[in-house]
Amino acid sequence: VEVALVDLCAILLCCGPMLTCCRRVTISPAVLTRPEGDKATFYCNISRENDSGSEYSLNWYKETNHSQAQKTAEISRYKPTTETEKYRLINNTPFFEIEILNLHQNDSGFYYCGLITFYEPNKVMESKRAQLIVTAAPQVNATDEPEMEEGSPSEHIKAMLLGILLLAGVIVLLIFGYLTFTYRRRGMLNHHDGVTLQKEEKPPVVFVSTVDYGVLEFQRDQHSPVPSKTQPVEQTEYATIIFPEEKPVTPE
Repeated sequence: VEVALVDLCAILLCCGPMLTCCRRVTISPAVLTRPEGDKATFYCNISRENDSGSEYSLNWYKETNHSQAQKTAEISRYKPTTETEKYRLINNTPFFEIEILNLHQNDSGFYYCGLITFYEPNKVMESKRAQLIVTAAPQVNATDEPEMEEGSPSEHIKAMLLGILLLAGVIVLLIFGYLTFTYRRRGMLNHHDGVTLQKEEKPPVVFVSTVDYGVLEFQRDQHSPVPSKTQPVEQTEYATIIFPEEKPVTPE
């Protein structure tokens, strides 16, 4: 037993530096589901207790139905980004990010990252597999779009506001027309009443008979008077009275 413990300690002492330099490569998330047209993002983490600063690069692989893996993209340690029409790789050491753009259903499969080192015994280290599931894009029927537009609250509110504005405009026009008609009619009535009042206020003409008083003068015969004794006959005198024309008098 003592010999076995001594051998174990010797092995640990010899392999300790090598174990501390071992790297560990992980990928996340384990399963990712996205619709067509969207993008998928995976993260690869490279961890090591003591980084010796050795050169390495990171490759991304894809395999379908556990078939032979196919390399899709690559990025080096000191390169910040790498972008193609389909993939975008971002280096945030020790995290590496890959974005799969403009997804299609044939992009579904298993993805993993592989670390390739140049000056270490373990030159290739791979992560576990992460699954990408690309679903069909939701289809919108052309016949459903008008129903959605008709049912949208904003369209109903706009139509309601427009109707209220039109109704208010019609009411204002009716009130303005009524007031104009009433004003004109009242002005005509006032003018007619004024003319009528002026005609009625004109005082009527009243004919009043007037009596003029005058002194009647009788002309006597120029002959010598006859003594009353000899002519006792009474003498009758006649006079003509002329009245002037009647004058209209305005009563006060």
